[in-house]
Amino acid sequence: MTHEPQLARLGLFDARVPRYTSYPTAPHFDGTVDPALFTQWIEAIPEGSAISLYLHVPFCRRLCWFCACRTQGTSSDDPVIAYAATLHAEIALLRQHLPRGVTLSRLHWGGGTPTLLPASQMERLAAAVFDAVPLGAGAEFSVEIDPNEIDATRLDALAAAGMNRASIGVQDFDPLIQKTIGREQSYELTRAVAEMIRDRGVRSLNADILYGLPHQTTARISDSVQKLLTLSPDRVALYGYAHVPWMSRRQQMIPSDTIPTPQERLRLFETAAELFRWDGYVDVGIDHFARPTDGMAQALAAGTLRRNFQGYTDDTAPVLIGLGASSISRFPQGFAQHVSGTSDYTKAIRAGQFPTHRGHVFAGEDKMRARIIEALMCDFHVSRAEILREFACAPDRLDGMLRRAAEGFDGMVKLDASGLTIPPAARPLTRMVARAFDAYDQTKAQHSAAV
Repeated sequence: MTHEPQLARLGLFDARVPRYTSYPTAPHFDGTVDPALFTQWIEAIPEGSAISLYLHVPFCRRLCWFCACRTQGTSSDDPVIAYAATLHAEIALLRQHLPRGVTLSRLHWGGGTPTLLPASQMERLAAAVFDAVPLGAGAEFSVEIDPNEIDATRLDALAAAGMNRASIGVQDFDPLIQKTIGREQSYELTRAVAEMIRDRGVRSLNADILYGLPHQTTARISDSVQKLLTLSPDRVALYGYAHVPWMSRRQQMIPSDTIPTPQERLRLFETAAELFRWDGYVDVGIDHFARPTDGMAQALAAGTLRRNFQGYTDDTAPVLIGLGASSISRFPQGFAQHVSGTSDYTKAIRAGQFPTHRGHVFAGEDKMRARIIEALMCDFHVSRAEILREFACAPDRLDGMLRRAAEGFDGMVKLDASGLTIPPAARPLTRMVARAFDAYDQTKAQHSAAV
């Protein structure tokens, strides 16, 4: 890679920075957002507007060693069914406080493994959501599907409920890598599930694949990507594996000496990215690829691509409400997060209140800095005119912020009258450039590697 020495001088391979799926990031949330304020924000949603909903199911049949998500294992359906009953109660509580005429632009079920739910529970849960908040015109209902935890009956239930986008976790198809990360899932099984999904009329398919996994080489990731391409997903998330065993105990099962170096990680990413491009996919932000006909690629072209806690999105709804333990909501006023433990979550709902326990109320320059960071992450460009038009910022102050950010990157980041631009060669630095606009204490949390 011709720019690797320059990127190394800039500290890319040593940097640990936020992923910036929000600003400020979750480590800066505090107790100022409680159930009462969360309820007020729901009641302040304009009548007749469109919102998004995220429903979290924090259970897995097995705990994959690579995963750092908040999940808990269960060999029985009983805890999942009991949790679903609590979700029903939270949906009913949400319905009490939602203004009239609110509809859904997006509904996403994530986890954990939402497909652990029995088919009958899926049907009831979807019906309860749509009874409280109907789907609007052109709405999207997506579900994260574990190929190891799905069958025809559950897919029938999801399709009948209106699922029109499915997301499959792949990670990697190499048997050695799968064994090392505790996630065995054959290509044949994954292909069969993709075919089952499409046979039910669900035409939009997402897939996640990881780079930087133990024992991963350019040859191995090339093989996995080529197998993934035979499934013809509409969009792909090429995430970097975050090895954070100090945060996720299960990752201690993965030998650290099998993890690729930061320089090797970058080559793994570039190898996979080139294969997606050669197959006709469009680069979307720092780690997504989409067919030109996919809504995410179209949002990128239209300048409406956004970023939220699930990564990149073409959803422009100003409100995202999270249901379930540990879920995060976004409002024009700020962020709110539910308690993480399922027992605390259930206790709060049984008491008739939302289980919100922390968040952040936007103040000062939060919204302006959030937009600058989002623009960098989505478009690799900050429009000076847009920021001055949308926010009460003195031109001299904005120019100073842009200038200081550009000066820190050895000429790789471009500054002109239109604003700040990250050229293709400098895009591995994007999260570091975004960090230059972060006004919060960046030592408060240990973040994942920049590449």
